[in-house]
Amino acid sequence: MTVTTTSADAALKKYYLSAVTDQLNFYANPFLARIRQSTNNVQGKEIKKLIRYGMNGGVSAGAEDGDLPAAHGNRYCTLTLGLKNLYGTIEISDKAIRASSTSEGAFVNLLDEEMEGLVKSASYNLSRMLFGNGTGYLGKVVSASGTTVTLDSARNFTDGMIVDLYSDLGAKQESGLCVKSVDKEKNTITIDKSIASSEDYEFYAAGSKNAELTGLGSIFTTTALYGVSRTENSWLKPYMKTVETLTENEIQLAIDKVEEKSGGKVNFIICSWGVRRALVELLSQYRHVDTLELEGGYKAISFNGIPVVTDRFCPEGTMYLLNTDDFVLHQLCDWEWLEDEDGKILRQIPGKPVFTATLVKYADLMCYRPCGQAMLSGITEK
Repeated sequence: MTVTTTSADAALKKYYLSAVTDQLNFYANPFLARIRQSTNNVQGKEIKKLIRYGMNGGVSAGAEDGDLPAAHGNRYCTLTLGLKNLYGTIEISDKAIRASSTSEGAFVNLLDEEMEGLVKSASYNLSRMLFGNGTGYLGKVVSASGTTVTLDSARNFTDGMIVDLYSDLGAKQESGLCVKSVDKEKNTITIDKSIASSEDYEFYAAGSKNAELTGLGSIFTTTALYGVSRTENSWLKPYMKTVETLTENEIQLAIDKVEEKSGGKVNFIICSWGVRRALVELLSQYRHVDTLELEGGYKAISFNGIPVVTDRFCPEGTMYLLNTDDFVLHQLCDWEWLEDEDGKILRQIPGKPVFTATLVKYADLMCYRPCGQAMLSGITEK
């Protein structure tokens, strides 16, 4: 059977879409795998979620022949977020298609390679977004010498990444820069073009400035959240504390404060590599450190039955104590292929002997109960 773009379209729809969707939803990140995904509360291009908070005031104890309590209705607030546009694109040259056109096995291998690359890149960026604040911010320039740039942190960078450079005032300086190599020990990157040395410059994910998922970085700040002021709404304020030395008591205190204020339960802990080493050292002094297996095949250590996982994008010296039941990834639809008017997925790039296909998802992450989350920072790593 001769392989054509039509048969390739059919393969992308029938065989690859479901596999890629599962990989991105359940195997890209242990935190993401715990988050419920829903098409509810999506109105047009926005997410609008009506939240009930506080207590109904119409409850009291009184005398046998006394007045009944006056009715006081529930308190409500509408949280609002715009849907973010998440894209993933593959490219296949006409030459590659023709070279494998007489061999289904060869063409399947070609598609496999492209899809594996797409899943790897999308997983990396989705994981990074979960810890960001929606701006696409990657790191700040400390100094630059030719194509070598020293950053405040190289945590969010990886080889082959495409980035944009902005001034701290929001003016774009360079676009489409390619990261050639990363040295995370020295917090340096090498890019494909020399840039001016300026401490006012910042790197953002290419084309993604202020367009990424609303991650944990947005929850653990003092600014407004989901269009609602935190000043007048204490339930929007998570528990945050700077802790130099990690102790069981500090972790338990954070859990207790969350449960006292929100009525919810911490069921998931995320920390940096160095913080997990500090925790293992702490726990192993008194007991055997238990391990747990999570959905998606992830391994975790246990703190009083609560899974503790690490993530490469978790800031150094930081531990997040979360109730994942309070998070929902609202979406217009799950991952789908972008199709043209004729229903085709693979389309030729005008003027080039190359075909492209784009995976798309319109979604954003919302936390219904920010006061049910906690963050310990400033922890001395091991």
